[in-house]
Amino acid sequence: MNIKTLLLCSSLAFIASPVFAADSLFFEDEMIQDGINVVQTSNTFAEIYEKLDGIKWAGKDINVAIESLEGLHTDAHIAATDERVVLVWRDSIIANYPRPKPRDWHGFGEITTALVLKMRAQDATLHAANANQIYQMVVDTLTRGIDENGRYIYSREAEITEDGRILTSVGLEGIRDARGNYRVDGVYKGSPADTAGINMGDLIVQINGVPTSKMSDAELHAAISGFNSGTSKIKLLTPAGQKDVVLRRATIVIADADVVHRSDPDTGDILEIVIHKVSDDAVAIVNEALNKYVDLSGIILDLRAASGDNERSAAKLAGLFVGQTPVMRVVQTALDEIEVIPGANAITNVPVVVLVSNMTRGTAEAVAAAFYENARGVLVGTPTAGAARIATRLNLNNGGALELLNKVIKTGTGRTIDGRGIYPIVCLSNIRSSSQQNAFFLNVINNDFRAHDYNKDENVKPSDIRRGCPTITSGADEDALSAAVSVKILTDKKVYKKLIAE
Repeated sequence: MNIKTLLLCSSLAFIASPVFAADSLFFEDEMIQDGINVVQTSNTFAEIYEKLDGIKWAGKDINVAIESLEGLHTDAHIAATDERVVLVWRDSIIANYPRPKPRDWHGFGEITTALVLKMRAQDATLHAANANQIYQMVVDTLTRGIDENGRYIYSREAEITEDGRILTSVGLEGIRDARGNYRVDGVYKGSPADTAGINMGDLIVQINGVPTSKMSDAELHAAISGFNSGTSKIKLLTPAGQKDVVLRRATIVIADADVVHRSDPDTGDILEIVIHKVSDDAVAIVNEALNKYVDLSGIILDLRAASGDNERSAAKLAGLFVGQTPVMRVVQTALDEIEVIPGANAITNVPVVVLVSNMTRGTAEAVAAAFYENARGVLVGTPTAGAARIATRLNLNNGGALELLNKVIKTGTGRTIDGRGIYPIVCLSNIRSSSQQNAFFLNVINNDFRAHDYNKDENVKPSDIRRGCPTITSGADEDALSAAVSVKILTDKKVYKKLIAE
């Protein structure tokens, strides 16, 4: 069977009058099983299979199949032949169904629902999941092979919070359960937590390297709900497995960018621009700030937790600094590359430090690359995510949608980002102490700075580069390091020029 026809899956579709075929896995008098409407669920899964079948994946082989559902639980194993689909739980066969014919979307929808029901009967966590959580878990599992960021987006009726204004800075509410675990109790729509894919019920096990079990309620509140701008690195346990996210705390109302102007007699005027999402709103905020503050000694562009999936917005943002030069290339199919160029000239030539980390992803990685390739800013931090893709959104009949990052992004000169990332010229994790920083800058000034530019060397494995420049566990530590190193680079013209020349 063509593996492409096995792909797809996930979400919920409402139908007015259910129709049961003669060979259906379900009976008309058993529409509700284990709290699940098997007709609605099966039809949604069928819709997703069909829509995903028509998606182009940037020339990348599709390797998601019905067998991928075993990713819902470590005890599950699915064996599929041309004729049968067998579900094994540990050492016991608990399901054995006839395999649907190619392009039989209804059949694939039904068998997906049936397999989920069988697994729910074996596991308490899966059994406790509501309908939207089931769709999310199935989407995560079935798309993981081609798009680890693919996700099911709740319908408006299922949103946890509709208010766009947030009172908690990272956009989530947490609560301790009876066992003392700290669980997500609510996610604010459009917030950093929502963008990062955090869901109600996820278990927060660590914040900035500290187990939540060892944190007081006050410490948890400060990390999650502090109104000061800052970074929280959070480790989650979700139904789909462990997940690490970085959330930047905003102020009172969530925005796609925050701007802080700092004036100091010793450092001059420095503009700190924190990008949460590369969007037209972020471009507007940055453009206004650049026109308002003209006598600057430097700009810190913080992309450490920035994401984005709109190439036009990314081009506009980068264009404010680099002008009309290629910012990225978008690859939709193996033979189709589109060059993206800003339509306007740069509006500032002020020195820039660009902060990046392992949570810099999507079009934000292309923006960082544009600064690097045009010698327009010094990249500081740790390697980016290497998840440079643009989203396709598939709307579903239930009002929800699938979001799939299926279009790959390259740099303006054609370098690969997806799967590799963009690498900083200054690795923060290698200059943690003040003495290390002083030695580093002394070497730069004395022409003893011999950093290897891994952006130009594609023969080195990304995993080796990341080991040499590891992520920083504590967001507070990273904030302090970023500020100290960035200010030094921007206020010492010799250092800046030498690092730009690298």
